Amino acid sequence: MTEEQNKIKSKAQPQEIDLIELAQKIWAKRKLIFKVCGIAAVIGVVVAFSIPKEYEVKVTLAPEISNKGGGISGSMGALASMAGINLGSMAGGEDAISPELYPNIVGSIPFLVELFKVNVVTKKGDLNTSLYDYMDKHQRSTWWSYILAIPSEALSWTMSLFKEKEPKGSASDPVDAFCLTSDQAGIAKSLKKSITSSVDKKTGVITLVVTMQDPLIAAALADTVQSKLQQYITDYRTSKSRKDLIFTEKLYKEAKKKYYQAQQTYAAYSDGNMNVVMARYRTEEERLKDEMTLAYSVYNQVSQQLQMAKAKVQEITPVYTVVQPASVPLLASKPKKAIILIGFVFLAAFGTIAWILLKDMMKEWTMKK
Repeated sequence: MTEEQNKIKSKAQPQEIDLIELAQKIWAKRKLIFKVCGIAAVIGVVVAFSIPKEYEVKVTLAPEISNKGGGISGSMGALASMAGINLGSMAGGEDAISPELYPNIVGSIPFLVELFKVNVVTKKGDLNTSLYDYMDKHQRSTWWSYILAIPSEALSWTMSLFKEKEPKGSASDPVDAFCLTSDQAGIAKSLKKSITSSVDKKTGVITLVVTMQDPLIAAALADTVQSKLQQYITDYRTSKSRKDLIFTEKLYKEAKKKYYQAQQTYAAYSDGNMNVVMARYRTEEERLKDEMTLAYSVYNQVSQQLQMAKAKVQEITPVYTVVQPASVPLLASKPKKAIILIGFVFLAAFGTIAWILLKDMMKEWTMKK
């Protein structure tokens, strides 16, 4: 009875792990572990050198800090007051894009489509083509990606037999951002992965990161994305003011024309009736003079408004300081060959040790059973 109770107690009590015994088991199988790690190292080297190199270019922009009150302020407001113009209606809140939306702009389809026709040149100089053709025909992939793509390619080929063949697009074809072809949508998706942007909420600093398989193309594309983003934001922020400027220029031309016409009419009437003393002629002359004065007053006021409209466009045009400009990288950012090699060796060693211990535990469990 006592033996059965001891067995029950030994089963109920958790068994302690003997670390020395585990270390001895691992050391006894060290040749196997080294062999597996060596094989894993060879595989890691093959994998690391099979992944195409990618070069990363980072551009940092620091936008100006906009006036929270918006509109024309400071010297422009003082100038407007001296001219006798009230800019209260013109100095409304600034309708600007929030910096938090910049990543959405860079990743939008219209923005990406505009990059399709950008001309790119490789660093070796052996390729001079559009970005669309470069992304479509000159991107290198890993050898196993072709193997993994065989089932999907076979399925796509089979399905293409039962539907109309879609013409293959190119950079010279017109691109409709509203209705992209499958090829154009694929290029836009790949391009979106290669271009990322972020905004520091505290400082407002904009960071653009472009990753390409050629260092010169990466630098050129980063510079192009920076310019297009600045132009996009500038056009958006100044669109209303530029429309107001166009309208004011139209009013200015009309007021100028009417003033010149009134001036010529008054001068012609005065010259033709210089020696006439009749009251009705003098009355008509005074009326024409008043019309000329009124036309000049309108012309002068619109002229001042035109100058203020020009000043407003200049005032709200955003200014960006390029903290870190685009430059051709010397070293590839991907793949990290050392990390890949260490990762393969570590996983191989860990997996082999786990297999050795689990195998011994299964044997002990089977023998006890």
